[in-house]
Amino acid sequence: MDPKPPVITVVVVAGGDPPSLADLNDVPANAIVVGADRGVAYARELGLKVAVAVGDFDSIPADALDAAAAAGASIRRYPAEKDATDLELALDAALEFQPRRVVLLGAYGGRPDHELANLLLVAAPRYARLNIQARHAGATCTVIHRSAELHGAVGELVSLLPVHGPAMGVETAGLRYQLRGEALEPGSSRGVSNEFAEPQAQVRLRSGVLLAIQPHSPK
Repeated sequence: MDPKPPVITVVVVAGGDPPSLADLNDVPANAIVVGADRGVAYARELGLKVAVAVGDFDSIPADALDAAAAAGASIRRYPAEKDATDLELALDAALEFQPRRVVLLGAYGGRPDHELANLLLVAAPRYARLNIQARHAGATCTVIHRSAELHGAVGELVSLLPVHGPAMGVETAGLRYQLRGEALEPGSSRGVSNEFAEPQAQVRLRSGVLLAIQPHSPK
């Protein structure tokens, strides 16, 4: 029997709030790193070697970009006036590695319009084959297109939010308020503030896309 192909993980580091080493929990040492503008500097601070750096580089210290280039990063510079954000360019660069999993850091913080755009972006149809999780000290967001296993402490909150249209046939296990083949409509608060009844939970849906957002309690 042929061995299964390795699961390729890409870490995309964006330029929002600085990530921490805790955000790299369970990320393999051989993960490929893509930095988006200031995210290149954040990656360097975390000890990550950037494979690809993208953006207009209007918010990164020049020495950080020079250091990434000297370490072998491919630098892809775009004009400031462009039709895509630096994060979108970074996610498209991640696609080139044909990963199965993307861990996104630094997607929160700063402007609220950027935060909303980033959450809608990671749920876009062209990234549907990826398992994307956006991590931050304040919340973890898992994009669910068909199914996902979520992990959290019993009693921890999780909200299931449909985006880009209704989520149909939603089924859950391991959550306090179970869904049994139901529909979640955009603009409804039906999926807000569920709770983990077990340390791991399963979410499945027939069609659509969900954002499973786990807000973290302040330390």
